[in-house]
Amino acid sequence: MAKAPVLTPRADDFPRWYQDLINKAELADNGPVRGTMVIRPYGYGLWERMQAEMDARIKETGTQNAYFPLLIPQSYLTREADHVEGFAPELAVVTHGGGKELEEPAVVRPTSEMIINEYFSKWVQSYRDLPLLINQWANVVRWELRPRLFLRTTEFLWQEGHTAHATYEDARDFAAHIHRRVYEDFMVNVLAMDVVAGRKTTRERFAGAVNTLTLEGMMGDGKALQMATSHELGQNFAKAFDTTYLSKDGTQELVWQTSWGSTTRMIGALVMMHGDDDGLRVPPRLAQIQAVVLAIKGDEAVLAKVRELGDRLRAAGIRVHVDDRTDVPFGRRAVDWELKGVPVRVEIGPRDLENGTAMLARRIPGGKEPVAVDSLVQLLPSVLEEDQALLLTQSLQRREARTVEAATVGEAVEAATAGRWARVPWAVLGAQGEAALAEHAVTVRCLVAEDGSVPDTEDAPGNVAVVARAY
Repeated sequence: MAKAPVLTPRADDFPRWYQDLINKAELADNGPVRGTMVIRPYGYGLWERMQAEMDARIKETGTQNAYFPLLIPQSYLTREADHVEGFAPELAVVTHGGGKELEEPAVVRPTSEMIINEYFSKWVQSYRDLPLLINQWANVVRWELRPRLFLRTTEFLWQEGHTAHATYEDARDFAAHIHRRVYEDFMVNVLAMDVVAGRKTTRERFAGAVNTLTLEGMMGDGKALQMATSHELGQNFAKAFDTTYLSKDGTQELVWQTSWGSTTRMIGALVMMHGDDDGLRVPPRLAQIQAVVLAIKGDEAVLAKVRELGDRLRAAGIRVHVDDRTDVPFGRRAVDWELKGVPVRVEIGPRDLENGTAMLARRIPGGKEPVAVDSLVQLLPSVLEEDQALLLTQSLQRREARTVEAATVGEAVEAATAGRWARVPWAVLGAQGEAALAEHAVTVRCLVAEDGSVPDTEDAPGNVAVVARAY
């Protein structure tokens, strides 16, 4: 009788495979309140690595980290009409505290434009105070009706940046810089994810924004996932909160603003874009464990060798873990590390010790081969870089192979229903065609220019709509 697979095969049931992998790779568990999640240590380790890489890029822009309250007076949300309308269905509201009814209900932070703008209006007085560049790492709550771990949860973790500028041009350019030099650079060069950078349509852009820039990734089943967004807020919030500054000419002027964010949704994207039927495949530049050195048996000489090799690899700058739990069967440990997607396993047993070799298992391309133990310190950095590049190539090839050109709404719907993306001339589709797509649960993920760049306006000549079903 054939052995049952550890995970539901992706081709049989992609959503079940996703849930199986998150459970068996020990990434997260469901929380006690519907829609919440407990992020387990291995999953949180991925988020910590994402945070570190993102935080460094954010700080290179001159942005500083701060923290703002979780509870926001409900009245704040009424100050920008589009914003409150966009978030109203998702709000969690606190009406009692300390055993008493509150004089004013407090909203649990769904996003922080309102609370941050309250303080921007205090902190900005003169052109000398600009640009004001603030980011916070925090949690938010949006009451989710159809939760799915990492992809849509009632509470999730994120970073949200908020900035104020003296001119429209400065704000526009900063939002674009975050979009390409922070988010896209991180996703391509660390997460090894092919993403499409584009502009959201009016229908899809952030509530209260005048423009939303997005990065869209194709998952293993062909659906799209919005990875991160950067918004030009214009002067909408500045007007609502009277955020003005004294210009060099001595006149009072409204500031121009941006906001931008990325979330723990990226862990879900990591699973769905790079995972296979054996589990996760973690890009080496992201992995908190790049190589695990396993002792096959509890032989003292073997244990000494794996520990010594672990120290040598660590000294060479490789993030390494030594698995010397020989009271746990080797096969079970190997499968667990395979599930967790650690890029490289180095397996050493008594026979390997005699031969001066180790078995090198590469998770991303697959396969095993014996290598000289003494060559590993020099060999592994190039192996890890090769495998990083392979993941990016595979994600790009998937998108290109599963994207079609469409000339009508019907052709776009047919492609999306079959797990593909479609490219449709925006001049052909337009807002009316976009509404027709929505009737089939298909959306315009973004608009791109003919040359693949981000268009300056929604109606720029030659704009192409990237159309798909999405998470």
